[in-house]
Amino acid sequence: MGKRKERMSTSGGDSLEHNPFDALSSDGLRSVPVSEPVVSSAPEKKKKSRGRVDVKREKAGRGGKTVTVIYGMQNIEMREREQLLKKMKSSCGVGGTIKGGTLEVQGDNRDAVKRILEEARFQVIFAGG
Repeated sequence: MGKRKERMSTSGGDSLEHNPFDALSSDGLRSVPVSEPVVSSAPEKKKKSRGRVDVKREKAGRGGKTVTVIYGMQNIEMREREQLLKKMKSSCGVGGTIKGGTLEVQGDNRDAVKRILEEARFQVIFAGG
């Protein structure tokens, strides 16, 4: 067995009231001018989000192949969905399809898909694994 170490008290006491910086002085230090915050005349308009889309990586029922699936695009026109899918496929260099209200891109390309959807002003949420 090892030696017993002395235990330090954690009950508060005087040791916690000691401030090690009390002995320091600010003599000889230059003062920093206080500046007022700069207010711009034209506030930036925040781009309004077009809605939430869930990006999920799925593997089940696909023969072990990984697919990135985008849910929540039911209210978007078919033409725009096709354009977004085409951009995703060319950016990632993979195939993809539209099934019902979801977009499917082959492989685990969630980061590239997120970037493209955020450029289109969607709020992207990673769902699942």
